[in-house]
Amino acid sequence: MNAPHDPPSRLAHLLTPAALAAQVRAGALLIEVGCGTHAQYRAAHIPGARYLDTAALEAPPLFNKVPDADLLEVLLALGIRHDSTVLLYGRSTLAAARAAHLMLYAGVADVRLLDGGFAAWQAEGRSAAAGGEPPPRRATSFGAPFPGRPDFLVDMAGARALLARDDAVLASIRTWSEHTGVTSGYSYIRARGDIPGARWGRAGREGDVNSMSDYQDAAGRMLPGEAIEAMWREQGIRRGLRTAFYCGTGWRASLAFYYAWLMGWPDIAVYDGGWFEWSDSGMHESSRPERCCRVTNR
Repeated sequence: MNAPHDPPSRLAHLLTPAALAAQVRAGALLIEVGCGTHAQYRAAHIPGARYLDTAALEAPPLFNKVPDADLLEVLLALGIRHDSTVLLYGRSTLAAARAAHLMLYAGVADVRLLDGGFAAWQAEGRSAAAGGEPPPRRATSFGAPFPGRPDFLVDMAGARALLARDDAVLASIRTWSEHTGVTSGYSYIRARGDIPGARWGRAGREGDVNSMSDYQDAAGRMLPGEAIEAMWREQGIRRGLRTAFYCGTGWRASLAFYYAWLMGWPDIAVYDGGWFEWSDSGMHESSRPERCCRVTNR
Protein backbone atom coordinates (compact mmCIF):
# COMPACT_ATOMS: atom_id res chain seq x y z
CA MET A 1 0.00 0.00 0.00
CA ASN A 2 1.28 3.43 -0.82
CA ALA A 3 1.35 6.03 1.94
CA PRO A 4 -1.45 8.63 1.57
CA HIS A 5 -0.32 11.98 0.25
CA ASP A 6 -1.52 14.04 3.19
CA PRO A 7 -3.29 12.03 5.91
CA PRO A 8 -5.34 13.96 8.44
CA SER A 9 -4.38 14.45 12.06
CA ARG A 10 -5.23 11.47 14.23
CA LEU A 11 -4.66 13.16 17.59
CA ALA A 12 -8.04 11.88 18.79
CA HIS A 13 -6.41 8.43 18.82
CA LEU A 14 -4.35 9.58 21.82
CA LEU A 15 -6.81 8.88 24.60
CA THR A 16 -7.57 10.36 27.98
CA PRO A 17 -8.65 7.83 30.63
CA ALA A 18 -12.27 8.91 30.14
CA ALA A 19 -12.06 8.44 26.38
CA LEU A 20 -10.45 5.03 26.82
CA ALA A 21 -13.20 3.95 29.21
CA ALA A 22 -15.83 5.02 26.68
CA GLN A 23 -14.10 3.06 23.92
CA VAL A 24 -13.98 -0.06 26.10
CA ARG A 25 -17.72 0.26 26.77
CA ALA A 26 -18.23 0.51 23.00
CA GLY A 27 -16.52 -2.86 22.54
CA ALA A 28 -12.96 -1.94 21.55
CA LEU A 29 -10.19 -4.40 22.36
CA LEU A 30 -8.06 -3.27 25.33
CA ILE A 31 -4.49 -4.52 25.77
CA GLU A 32 -1.84 -3.79 28.38
CA VAL A 33 1.63 -4.06 26.84
CA GLY A 34 4.64 -4.81 29.00
CA CYS A 35 8.01 -6.49 29.11
CA GLY A 36 8.27 -9.07 31.87
CA THR A 37 5.50 -7.31 33.81
CA HIS A 38 2.80 -9.98 33.79
CA ALA A 39 2.89 -10.21 37.59
CA GLN A 40 2.20 -6.48 37.83
CA TYR A 41 -0.65 -6.86 35.36
CA ARG A 42 -2.16 -9.64 37.49
CA ALA A 43 -1.91 -7.45 40.57
CA ALA A 44 -3.71 -4.48 39.01
CA HIS A 45 -4.79 -3.57 35.50
CA ILE A 46 -7.49 -1.62 33.71
CA PRO A 47 -10.66 -3.73 33.81
CA GLY A 48 -11.14 -5.75 30.64
CA ALA A 49 -7.53 -5.56 29.50
CA ARG A 50 -5.61 -8.48 28.09
CA TYR A 51 -1.81 -8.68 28.48
CA LEU A 52 0.75 -8.66 25.65
CA ASP A 53 4.44 -9.08 26.34
CA THR A 54 6.84 -7.46 23.89
CA ALA A 55 8.81 -10.71 23.90
CA ALA A 56 6.12 -11.97 21.52
CA LEU A 57 6.78 -9.08 19.12
CA GLU A 58 10.57 -8.91 18.94
CA ALA A 59 13.31 -11.49 19.16
CA PRO A 60 16.94 -11.60 20.32
CA PRO A 61 19.73 -11.10 19.62
CA LEU A 62 18.88 -7.70 18.06
CA PHE A 63 15.26 -7.38 19.31
CA ASN A 64 14.00 -6.82 15.78
CA LYS A 65 10.44 -7.61 14.78
CA VAL A 66 9.59 -11.30 14.76
CA PRO A 67 8.87 -12.86 11.34
CA ASP A 68 5.59 -11.75 9.80
CA ALA A 69 4.00 -15.17 10.26
CA ASP A 70 4.71 -15.02 14.00
CA LEU A 71 3.42 -11.44 14.27
CA LEU A 72 0.22 -12.45 12.50
CA GLU A 73 -0.26 -15.34 14.93
CA VAL A 74 0.15 -13.00 17.91
CA LEU A 75 -2.50 -10.65 16.55
CA LEU A 76 -4.97 -13.40 15.69
CA ALA A 77 -4.57 -14.95 19.14
CA LEU A 78 -5.52 -11.58 20.63
CA GLY A 79 -8.58 -11.33 18.39
CA ILE A 80 -7.12 -8.56 16.22
CA ARG A 81 -8.16 -8.13 12.59
CA HIS A 82 -7.30 -5.36 10.16
CA ASP A 83 -10.59 -3.63 11.00
CA SER A 84 -10.33 -3.93 14.81
CA THR A 85 -10.20 -0.93 17.10
CA VAL A 86 -7.29 -1.63 19.45
CA LEU A 87 -6.62 0.34 22.62
CA LEU A 88 -3.11 0.06 24.05
CA TYR A 89 -1.55 1.19 27.30
CA GLY A 90 1.39 0.22 29.44
CA ARG A 91 3.25 0.95 32.62
CA SER A 92 5.81 1.98 30.01
CA THR A 93 4.28 3.96 27.15
CA LEU A 94 7.35 2.95 25.13
CA ALA A 95 6.30 -0.69 25.32
CA ALA A 96 2.81 0.23 24.19
CA ALA A 97 4.23 2.33 21.35
CA ARG A 98 6.38 -0.61 20.18
CA ALA A 99 3.20 -2.67 19.87
CA ALA A 100 1.33 0.22 18.25
CA HIS A 101 3.91 0.62 15.51
CA LEU A 102 3.96 -3.10 14.70
CA MET A 103 0.17 -3.26 14.62
CA LEU A 104 0.07 -0.34 12.21
CA TYR A 105 2.76 -2.05 10.13
CA ALA A 106 0.59 -5.17 10.13
CA GLY A 107 -2.30 -3.18 8.72
CA VAL A 108 -4.51 -2.57 11.75
CA ALA A 109 -6.02 0.77 10.82
CA ASP A 110 -7.35 1.92 14.20
CA VAL A 111 -4.69 1.72 16.92
CA ARG A 112 -5.18 4.04 19.90
CA LEU A 113 -2.94 4.78 22.87
CA LEU A 114 -3.67 5.88 26.43
CA ASP A 115 -1.77 9.15 26.90
CA GLY A 116 0.31 8.86 30.06
CA GLY A 117 -0.21 5.10 30.33
CA PHE A 118 -1.44 3.21 33.38
CA ALA A 119 -0.17 5.98 35.64
CA ALA A 120 -2.69 8.39 34.08
CA TRP A 121 -5.49 5.91 34.79
CA GLN A 122 -4.40 5.54 38.40
CA ALA A 123 -3.93 9.30 38.86
CA GLU A 124 -7.66 9.77 38.27
CA GLY A 125 -8.50 7.22 40.94
CA ARG A 126 -10.12 4.85 38.46
CA SER A 127 -10.79 1.26 39.40
CA ALA A 128 -8.34 -1.53 38.68
CA ALA A 129 -8.91 -5.25 38.32
CA ALA A 130 -6.74 -8.10 39.59
CA GLY A 131 -6.21 -11.64 38.42
CA GLY A 132 -5.97 -13.29 35.03
CA GLU A 133 -6.99 -12.29 31.54
CA PRO A 134 -10.47 -12.33 29.98
CA PRO A 135 -11.41 -15.43 27.95
CA PRO A 136 -9.59 -15.65 24.61
CA ARG A 137 -11.31 -14.19 21.56
CA ARG A 138 -9.16 -15.49 18.72
CA ALA A 139 -9.75 -14.10 15.23
CA THR A 140 -10.12 -16.66 12.46
CA SER A 141 -8.44 -14.41 9.87
CA PHE A 142 -6.83 -11.00 9.57
CA GLY A 143 -9.24 -10.14 6.75
CA ALA A 144 -6.74 -8.25 4.60
CA PRO A 145 -3.29 -8.69 3.02
CA PHE A 146 -0.53 -8.95 5.64
CA PRO A 147 1.41 -6.83 6.35
CA GLY A 148 -0.83 -4.01 5.23
CA ARG A 149 1.73 -1.23 5.61
CA PRO A 150 5.20 -2.61 4.86
CA ASP A 151 6.30 0.98 4.16
CA PHE A 152 6.10 1.62 7.92
CA LEU A 153 9.30 -0.39 8.50
CA VAL A 154 12.74 -0.33 6.91
CA ASP A 155 15.71 -2.66 7.28
CA MET A 156 19.40 -1.76 7.16
CA ALA A 157 19.45 -1.66 3.36
CA GLY A 158 16.45 0.64 3.43
CA ALA A 159 18.12 2.90 5.97
CA ARG A 160 21.24 3.14 3.80
CA ALA A 161 19.09 4.02 0.81
CA LEU A 162 17.41 6.85 2.71
CA LEU A 163 20.79 8.36 3.59
CA ALA A 164 21.54 8.66 -0.12
CA ARG A 165 18.36 10.61 -0.88
CA ASP A 166 17.88 14.38 -0.73
CA ASP A 167 14.18 13.95 0.06
CA ALA A 168 14.61 11.57 3.00
CA VAL A 169 15.81 11.63 6.60
CA LEU A 170 17.10 9.04 9.03
CA ALA A 171 16.17 10.44 12.45
CA SER A 172 18.12 9.36 15.56
CA ILE A 173 15.79 9.25 18.57
CA ARG A 174 18.57 9.08 21.14
CA THR A 175 20.10 11.34 23.75
CA TRP A 176 22.82 13.82 22.84
CA SER A 177 25.41 11.67 24.63
CA GLU A 178 24.39 8.65 22.58
CA HIS A 179 24.28 10.64 19.34
CA THR A 180 27.72 12.13 19.89
CA GLY A 181 29.35 8.89 21.06
CA VAL A 182 29.90 9.70 24.72
CA THR A 183 27.98 6.52 25.59
CA SER A 184 26.21 3.74 23.71
CA GLY A 185 23.29 4.10 26.11
CA TYR A 186 22.97 0.35 26.71
CA SER A 187 24.83 -2.19 28.82
CA TYR A 188 24.76 -4.68 25.95
CA ILE A 189 25.79 -2.35 23.11
CA ARG A 190 29.54 -1.75 23.12
CA ALA A 191 29.86 0.55 20.12
CA ARG A 192 29.53 4.27 20.70
CA GLY A 193 28.54 6.84 18.13
CA ASP A 194 25.73 7.14 15.63
CA ILE A 195 24.88 6.47 12.01
CA PRO A 196 26.80 8.89 9.75
CA GLY A 197 24.37 11.26 8.08
CA ALA A 198 21.55 10.71 10.55
CA ARG A 199 19.89 13.77 12.06
CA TRP A 200 19.37 14.09 15.77
CA GLY A 201 15.69 13.81 16.68
CA ARG A 202 16.23 13.98 20.45
CA ALA A 203 14.79 11.66 23.09
CA GLY A 204 14.87 12.29 26.84
CA ARG A 205 16.93 12.42 29.99
CA GLU A 206 20.62 11.65 29.68
CA GLY A 207 21.50 8.18 30.88
CA ASP A 208 17.91 6.91 30.66
CA VAL A 209 16.99 4.99 27.50
CA ASN A 210 13.45 4.68 28.87
CA SER A 211 12.90 8.45 28.85
CA MET A 212 11.20 10.49 26.13
CA SER A 213 11.02 13.67 28.20
CA ASP A 214 11.79 15.87 25.17
CA TYR A 215 8.43 14.70 23.80
CA GLN A 216 6.35 14.47 26.96
CA ASP A 217 5.33 16.51 29.97
CA ALA A 218 6.19 15.53 33.54
CA ALA A 219 3.20 13.16 33.64
CA GLY A 220 4.33 11.32 30.52
CA ARG A 221 1.72 12.85 28.23
CA MET A 222 2.51 13.95 24.68
CA LEU A 223 3.59 17.57 24.24
CA PRO A 224 1.66 19.67 21.69
CA GLY A 225 2.39 18.50 18.19
CA GLU A 226 3.58 21.97 17.21
CA ALA A 227 6.34 21.80 19.82
CA ILE A 228 7.53 18.40 18.61
CA GLU A 229 7.53 19.49 14.96
CA ALA A 230 9.44 22.66 15.82
CA MET A 231 12.04 20.57 17.65
CA TRP A 232 12.41 18.35 14.60
CA ARG A 233 12.62 21.24 12.13
CA GLU A 234 15.67 22.58 13.97
CA GLN A 235 17.46 19.41 12.87
CA GLY A 236 16.10 19.29 9.33
CA ILE A 237 13.45 16.67 10.09
CA ARG A 238 10.45 18.03 8.23
CA ARG A 239 6.96 16.92 7.36
CA GLY A 240 6.81 15.60 3.80
CA LEU A 241 10.27 14.04 3.75
CA ARG A 242 10.48 10.27 3.81
CA THR A 243 11.45 9.84 7.48
CA ALA A 244 12.61 6.71 9.26
CA PHE A 245 13.03 6.94 13.03
CA TYR A 246 15.45 4.72 14.95
CA CYS A 247 17.02 4.48 18.40
CA GLY A 248 19.04 1.71 20.04
CA THR A 249 16.62 -1.19 19.59
CA GLY A 250 13.28 0.29 18.52
CA TRP A 251 11.18 1.47 21.45
CA ARG A 252 11.89 5.20 21.50
CA ALA A 253 11.77 5.26 17.72
CA SER A 254 8.33 3.62 17.85
CA LEU A 255 6.98 6.39 20.07
CA ALA A 256 8.40 9.09 17.78
CA PHE A 257 6.84 7.26 14.84
CA TYR A 258 3.47 7.01 16.59
CA TYR A 259 3.46 10.71 17.47
CA ALA A 260 4.30 11.55 13.83
CA TRP A 261 1.50 9.22 12.71
CA LEU A 262 -0.90 10.97 15.09
CA MET A 263 0.09 14.31 13.57
CA GLY A 264 -0.61 13.06 10.06
CA TRP A 265 2.93 12.85 8.75
CA PRO A 266 2.53 11.18 5.35
CA ASP A 267 5.71 9.13 4.76
CA ILE A 268 7.20 7.64 7.90
CA ALA A 269 8.79 4.41 9.11
CA VAL A 270 10.89 2.84 11.85
CA TYR A 271 14.35 1.49 11.12
CA ASP A 272 13.88 -1.60 13.24
CA GLY A 273 17.52 -2.58 13.72
CA GLY A 274 18.62 0.81 14.97
CA TRP A 275 22.05 1.49 16.38
CA PHE A 276 22.35 -2.04 17.78
CA GLU A 277 22.14 -3.62 14.34
CA TRP A 278 24.04 -0.86 12.54
CA SER A 279 26.99 -0.83 14.93
CA ASP A 280 27.33 -4.65 14.79
CA SER A 281 28.89 -4.90 18.22
CA GLY A 282 30.06 -8.48 17.62
CA MET A 283 29.07 -9.64 21.07
CA HIS A 284 28.25 -13.31 21.58
CA GLU A 285 24.60 -13.94 22.25
CA SER A 286 25.40 -15.42 25.66
CA SER A 287 26.74 -12.05 26.78
CA ARG A 288 23.57 -10.19 25.84
CA PRO A 289 21.05 -9.88 28.67
CA GLU A 290 17.37 -10.37 27.96
CA ARG A 291 15.84 -7.06 27.00
CA CYS A 292 13.32 -7.19 29.81
CA CYS A 293 16.14 -7.10 32.34
CA ARG A 294 16.64 -3.41 31.55
CA VAL A 295 13.01 -2.38 31.47
CA THR A 296 11.66 -3.81 34.71
CA ASN A 297 10.11 -1.34 37.12
CA ARG A 298 9.29 1.07 34.29
